[in-house]
Amino acid sequence: MAKVDPFAFTGELKLLKKLCQHFLIRRVNLMNSTRQCLFATLIVLTIFFISGTANAQTSLDSILDPYLTRYDLPAIAAAVIKDGKVVSAGAVGTRKAGVKSPVSLNDRFHLGSDTKAMTALLAAMLVEGGKLRWGTTTAEIFPELAEKMDPRFRRVTLEQLLSHTSGIPTDNKDIVRIYFEGMSNDGNLDDLRYWLVQQWSKRPLESDPGTKFAYSNMGYTIIGAMIERVVKKTWDEAITERIFIPLKLRTAGLGPQSSLGKIDAPLGHSIVDGKVKAILAGPNGDVPSIIGPAGIAHMSILDFARWAGWNAGEGKRAPTLVTPETMRKLHTPVITMPKKKDAKPGTPPGGKYALGWGELTVDWAPYPLLYHGGSNGMNLAHIWLDTKRDFAMVIATNISGQKAKTAFFALANELYAKFAKKQNVDK
Repeated sequence: MAKVDPFAFTGELKLLKKLCQHFLIRRVNLMNSTRQCLFATLIVLTIFFISGTANAQTSLDSILDPYLTRYDLPAIAAAVIKDGKVVSAGAVGTRKAGVKSPVSLNDRFHLGSDTKAMTALLAAMLVEGGKLRWGTTTAEIFPELAEKMDPRFRRVTLEQLLSHTSGIPTDNKDIVRIYFEGMSNDGNLDDLRYWLVQQWSKRPLESDPGTKFAYSNMGYTIIGAMIERVVKKTWDEAITERIFIPLKLRTAGLGPQSSLGKIDAPLGHSIVDGKVKAILAGPNGDVPSIIGPAGIAHMSILDFARWAGWNAGEGKRAPTLVTPETMRKLHTPVITMPKKKDAKPGTPPGGKYALGWGELTVDWAPYPLLYHGGSNGMNLAHIWLDTKRDFAMVIATNISGQKAKTAFFALANELYAKFAKKQNVDK
């Protein structure tokens, strides 16, 4: 049976309310008003069901089911988007391995580093608003720290941080130690991120800014701190107010996708002593929130699809958060990444990198696609955009690892073959 977008009929319901109010206010008499209201209801319900047919989405459950056993996944969800509309979606499996707790299309899944594209969009909005420039440096934003900054760090730009070309290294033991040390400080998350900038800015860079790619969660955390300085709010507030709410990502949130003491969302899973272990919300339920701008968003697969479809349109549909030119800048690669056969799930396997988005060549698509993966080590999420066709795919599961990664690439292949338009597109 086809599933219907729960938000597809808001306009029709508002129309029904207005029509009924109109007829009742006229007060010809109670009987006539009631008949007129019922007639209006019949008209709007007809519109409702016609629209329902047009907006119906088919289920992916039968396609997803085999992936559970084939790749040892507790749950998997996916959606396909064409021209900004979800045309097919599904969610199968359980919220907690070994427990019968079925997932649904409205369940929240953790997105990991797919959050980076949201941080990049937020930065772009501030560039258009004149509060930042692509060439804004760390020293300009934090002038009081400039004297003690590493000389090369002083001239690191916003665009270099967004493209992972700042010279800051990929997460290592020293960086992770600082994350956890930062979480022990007093204050709000903007205070903690400022402390992180203070500590890290004194250290030498791994390479000259703008010369080398190194996937950096620290870099995106520093972007978050820069955003916080100019908007005078935490990144967490800004991302919610400026992106989640305008885009109507109603299930979107930050941190562990489940609530403390509840299994009200798919729990992340780790492999402990060779066995799958569900991780409840709590101190180990996600990465430290200090690095939120690098990857702590969660939302339902339908909201993830809504985000993907908005991006695939590159400015074709509301809300207009940035210009189409800025959207294309965010999606345009600036550096080639070294190919990594053993790339950890959620990190780039190669291709090129833009600003919060990667570009990847796969043998099942006629040209490179925009792509990003995200994982906090307990969950995995992938997003694919074919902007030439205004087409997108999103996939999420509540476990990570190489099996899940392999499953996602196989599923993306299957979904693209089944749903992407078979038409000639200018390359």
